[in-house]
Amino acid sequence: MSAADAADLWWKNAVVYCLDVETFLDSDGDGIGDFTGLTDRIDYLAQLGVSCVWLMPFFPTAHRDDGYDITDFYSVDPRLGSLGDFAEFLRTAHDRGLRVIIDLVVNHTSDRHPWFRAARSSRDSEFRDFYVWADEPPATPTQGVVFPDEEDSIWTFDERAGQYYLHHFYSHQPDLNITNPRVVDEIAKLAGFWLELGVDGFRVDAVPFLIERGGTGNTEAVDPHRLLRKLRALMSRRRGDSIMLGEVNMPPEPLVDFFGDEDGDELHVLFNFPVMQAMYLALARRSPKALSDALDAMADKPIDSQWATFVRNHDELTLDQLTDAERGEVFEAFGPDADMQLFGRGLRRRLPPMLGGDERRVRMVYSLLFTLPGTPVLFYGEEIGMGENLDIDGRLSVRTPMQWSPAPSAGFSTAKPSRLRRRPPEGPYGPLDVNVTDQLGDADSLLSWMGEAIRCRRRAPEFGWGEFRQLDTDNDLVLAHSAEWHSRIAVAAHNFSDQRQIVRLTTKSIASVGADPDAFAMVHLHGDRHAATWDDGEITIDLEPYGYHWLRLDASPNPLP
Repeated sequence: MSAADAADLWWKNAVVYCLDVETFLDSDGDGIGDFTGLTDRIDYLAQLGVSCVWLMPFFPTAHRDDGYDITDFYSVDPRLGSLGDFAEFLRTAHDRGLRVIIDLVVNHTSDRHPWFRAARSSRDSEFRDFYVWADEPPATPTQGVVFPDEEDSIWTFDERAGQYYLHHFYSHQPDLNITNPRVVDEIAKLAGFWLELGVDGFRVDAVPFLIERGGTGNTEAVDPHRLLRKLRALMSRRRGDSIMLGEVNMPPEPLVDFFGDEDGDELHVLFNFPVMQAMYLALARRSPKALSDALDAMADKPIDSQWATFVRNHDELTLDQLTDAERGEVFEAFGPDADMQLFGRGLRRRLPPMLGGDERRVRMVYSLLFTLPGTPVLFYGEEIGMGENLDIDGRLSVRTPMQWSPAPSAGFSTAKPSRLRRRPPEGPYGPLDVNVTDQLGDADSLLSWMGEAIRCRRRAPEFGWGEFRQLDTDNDLVLAHSAEWHSRIAVAAHNFSDQRQIVRLTTKSIASVGADPDAFAMVHLHGDRHAATWDDGEITIDLEPYGYHWLRLDASPNPLP
């Protein structure tokens, strides 16, 4: 793949920033973020260096699941603005060179959506088969319940309809029936609508549930992946550079199936849940082995496809792919109180409080994020080290207002704190101590560090495009890996321990077979500039406790700076 070809696949070397319009910036003082406020902060995002903004749901909603219970797929929640305000935001983002992807939440609708209201009104309704109905639920109604603290069955009886309907999530979110061709056509239509408005793609919510056929009575005749292939084909026709970023929390082998065939005809990018979960186990053990094993277990993907790496997202920090004992280790290290845990499978915390505010470890983790194979995805506020508010129920504890300043409402709104739908945390992670305004003027702040790390990541396409390889350091406390692309090799080393570590690598061991070790020039990329030395083909990296270092070996005729 040439550099010119790679430019078309922008997602391979992007840095994605996820935000919720409702909690980003309130422009009119009503305590709710809006598109006008977000548009005012586009320059902040551009200066941070991210290249793509992912918007959480902003559609009209019944307000029972933070926007994921949609009542209209073709409009904007009036509390957040108008469709015109969205278009103005999109124009401004594109003007600053930012791409925009939006949530595609089509596994289910709200029970107040016009489709469901029509479906429940009569068995003869043309929308009846848009959902999944049964006269009696199966014998195992609890199988597949996503929220076991809220629901005890995936089937709920509807008095008006006279039948049970299927819902893997909350009972007010009935599942759509993707074995119905009309439903598939409607999903394609709404995707086409937003593409015509100018979005650059979609983050596809709950993909395994979306293509689930159980309960439909049509489990053999319909290929569940046809929906993903149809969407991919539509996007290729309408916007050849648009993408689908899929939420698929599965082990490596079934996970890779969602890329499609060997050329990749389904999802473009997949969140790498196995690696994320293994990373937290490695952090808890202060040893990279669990992460190293997870990286070894990664399945091969199509060349034009990509992994998405992440430290936190908008949900609970799910640890469901770890064993009970391993999950217990992570709980003990980072969330020992029952109030910090959720559903028995995850944590409702952000990274800095989990690490006890140790900024050395925080920076090391984000250094991993930017160098592991894949496209890094940030959740808003990570760049300044925001914490969670455990006084807020469930996984909403991490979806607090963006902390712009030390003002009473965090600079998010001019409204009094009591009028905010969700309040920022108090204490060491509250806006008095953690905010954008203070960190912008501090060259040593996490925000300044994050901006530099993002810029370095975008200058090192090897990490996004290159062939990934773990390197033998003879040191069990350090993870070292390389990414080789054309005539350049990016190398990163990370110290998982609280003690200084020294590792030695040779250019011969790093370079691919047949490469001339003497042809390379070593270039510092990120970390302590004096940490790595090169002498007679041997690289020595001196890592401080929780230290990291990135470098490049460049054998091209004109080495990059």
